[in-house]
Amino acid sequence: MVHNRSSRAAFRFVLYQRDDCHLCDLALTVLADARFPEFESVFIEEDDALEAAYGHRVPVLRDEANGLELDWPFDAAAATALAAD
Repeated sequence: MVHNRSSRAAFRFVLYQRDDCHLCDLALTVLADARFPEFESVFIEEDDALEAAYGHRVPVLRDEANGLELDWPFDAAAATALAAD
């Protein structure tokens, strides 16, 4: 499920991505196929700090609870393992 940035604190997982990003679309498909828990999608283009941190790495799946991140490419098994930690 995709939510806007204002609800960020409520979600354990964040997917950092860009608009019109083929790899980001693939990551969303992987997460849907894995039946991944709810997460927030954050589009980095409008935020200089996020662009600096994730600009060359998107899509990136982050676990806010422990700071772990999965850079693309990741598969359903890797995403599920992240959620299990």
